[in-house]
Amino acid sequence: MAAEGHAPSAGEYIRHHLQHLRSTEQASIIDFSVVNLDSVVWSVLLGTLTCWLLWRAARSATAGVPGRFQAAVEMLVEMVDSQARGIIHNAQSRRLVAPLALTVFVWIFLMNAMDLLPVDLLPWLWTQLYGAAGHDPQHAYLRVVPTADLSTTLGLSTSVLLICVFYNVKIKGFGGWVHELFTAPFGSHPLLYPVNFMMQMIEFAAKTVSHGMRLFGNMYAGELIFMLIALMGGAAALSLPGVLLPIGHVIAGTMWAIFHILIITLQAFIFMMLTLVYVGQAHDAH
Repeated sequence: MAAEGHAPSAGEYIRHHLQHLRSTEQASIIDFSVVNLDSVVWSVLLGTLTCWLLWRAARSATAGVPGRFQAAVEMLVEMVDSQARGIIHNAQSRRLVAPLALTVFVWIFLMNAMDLLPVDLLPWLWTQLYGAAGHDPQHAYLRVVPTADLSTTLGLSTSVLLICVFYNVKIKGFGGWVHELFTAPFGSHPLLYPVNFMMQMIEFAAKTVSHGMRLFGNMYAGELIFMLIALMGGAAALSLPGVLLPIGHVIAGTMWAIFHILIITLQAFIFMMLTLVYVGQAHDAH
């Protein structure tokens, strides 16, 4: 990250924190043989935590006065169920889609919430372990916000695309869906078949890419701002006056963290709502 015995510059600090723990060091910009191990591990751990929390809420639910945890989960369930009823009118589909949307909301919220941890906390712990294992701690990389990784968010949006394809086939039949691909939105004239098919493919691609990019862009920007605030704290530690800058660091970090709670919740809600909308569109016949 920096020359031995010298503190890293601001650029080196940010570049280091934007490096993933990868399955191999050699990687081009687009290389599908490379896996961002940190994103995979944190996604799986937080996904497991999500399933455990929802399972625990279901197992401990009582008919009497609910506790705080049960009341919070019941509020989430009612919110997701009301949104699903307004978008997906097929009751049988809602039995799967509504719990799926709830899981997506909680999972993405937890992944986004990793941004609220101190920037250097988990990377520093990983650096100590990595160095203790005989490796160079200066090159021990770890990013802990899975949704700030484009491969994660595009993977999520691609999963939503596959669910939409499944419901298109299930509701309309394979033949009906293929017919729709070639006859909507401009009509069933044979000369319009290629145009209709191209428009449908562009629509599916645009939905998938924008779905993933929206979440990634917001979380990546939030992660960068936290790094800049952390740099303010580092500059404060090295400055001679050391009075106003540390105070500004604490104030800025606190204010951005409070505001970021709204962002991580809103982004999880938007991703969930778009999932419901896209699945609902798969039920509509043209």
